[in-house]
Amino acid sequence: AFLHSHSYTGNALACRAALATLEIFSQDNVIVQNRELADYMTQATAHFHEHPHVAEVRQTGMILAIELVKHKQSREPYAWQERRGLKVYQHGLKHGVLLRPLGNVVYFMPPYIISKDEIDKMVRVAWEGILKAVAD
Repeated sequence: AFLHSHSYTGNALACRAALATLEIFSQDNVIVQNRELADYMTQATAHFHEHPHVAEVRQTGMILAIELVKHKQSREPYAWQERRGLKVYQHGLKHGVLLRPLGNVVYFMPPYIISKDEIDKMVRVAWEGILKAVAD
């Protein structure tokens, strides 16, 4: 059999960096802080549920997804060619916020070191972007 592996497998420097990261996770309560920030993000985006073009806001930890639709009740999607999620993403870039569009779903995937003020900005910019993206 032919063995194929990655050139970085077992790299001593990468292994040491991974061990240091695990040490930071255990010393700095990263998971506890992560859960607190995820809860904050849930609260900060609660008003998104009321938007007539937001079908769903779903979240797992620090990853949050906002699904945009033509009609909330019927969940009729926008045509993929309209690229509504991309419009929200582009608005975010103009305002210093990196969002991730996958079709008509816009994702928040912030780093674990994000602050509450930065979450507030991310939420505000995403909201503004959604308002623009669904306006026509």
